[in-house]
Amino acid sequence: MQTSLASGNRREFLASIGALAASQLAGPASGSAPAGADLKLGIDNFSIRAFQWKAPQLIDYAASLQLDSLLLSDLDVYESFEPEYLQTVRDQAERAGIELQAGTGSICPTSGSYNADRWGPAEEHARLLIRTAAHLGCRIARCYLGSRRDRDTDGGIARHIEETVRVLRAVRREAEDAEVTLAVENHAGDMQARELVELIEEAGTSFVGATIDSGNAAWSLEDPQYNLEILGPYVVTSHLRDTAIWEVPAGARCMWTNMGTGVVDWPAYVQRFRELCPTSTFALEIISYRWPIEFAYLSPDFWSRFPAMPAHEFARFLALAKQGRPYELPAGRPSGPESQELERAQQRFDLEQGIRYCREVLGIGSQRA
Repeated sequence: MQTSLASGNRREFLASIGALAASQLAGPASGSAPAGADLKLGIDNFSIRAFQWKAPQLIDYAASLQLDSLLLSDLDVYESFEPEYLQTVRDQAERAGIELQAGTGSICPTSGSYNADRWGPAEEHARLLIRTAAHLGCRIARCYLGSRRDRDTDGGIARHIEETVRVLRAVRREAEDAEVTLAVENHAGDMQARELVELIEEAGTSFVGATIDSGNAAWSLEDPQYNLEILGPYVVTSHLRDTAIWEVPAGARCMWTNMGTGVVDWPAYVQRFRELCPTSTFALEIISYRWPIEFAYLSPDFWSRFPAMPAHEFARFLALAKQGRPYELPAGRPSGPESQELERAQQRFDLEQGIRYCREVLGIGSQRA
């Protein structure tokens, strides 16, 4: 029977497993040679959201960086959903040698993240996503349940998982006919890896897979490497970024950071990614130095959000917090008074630094800039 953190003296537990937690991180050494040359390198358009570019501009940008893939993760990037317009987007991407992936936000009608006023019934929203992906020639369409706030609602996250499964099953025929895999993301702390696997298995692995998000793994109290071990066999695409995690008096704090500056051992992560999901795109969704989150896990009230989390999983996260340190802004990052121009410059700096890191340090990407 697995040990749960829902009971027992948590302070004693935290004190007793410090050494054990550190040992949980044993794996390939950071200095070992990575093997990512055969992985596709891509980006998610949310990385440069401040530009508010539409699909054609995003394709041009991805082509200028000589990327393999572009995940258009929201439906706002299209001027129209008419087949003729979407065909022009598809043709442009094909000419540029860019593999397109489609996406949208929440498809869970009970989640606080779902916009029923805009999209109507969740099943129709999912069907729009499938049709859009099919017209674009995409085989992958990303979506998600909600956010960490859904864990605080009546019934916890389980209720929302059940509703998301219902929506997915309702559109199974359309997805399978279009040969589109709905790639559900572990998003904004909504589901841990075990929970997302449960959702995928319940909905049906013939048309549902995972969008793995390493940054959101940390937001759900997970070690990103362990999250990969659980989700890897289900992954069809990705959202990848680094995270700083460090201890504070109440527990720990997280902040997303530029690639190579946080707690993730990227050479080890890439090696395992390649083994578990070798045909999936290694796609960057860089959201650096925004939206810090604190986990007050020394408070008993905190654990109502994670009533069934096994102790060994938390031990891995705790090890990262104990070994981590607060983030530092990278040299050369644009700074100054807040403005749209500054936000755009920072987003582009952070993303392009991440692309260079992937190419130069991790050896990822079939096209070379």
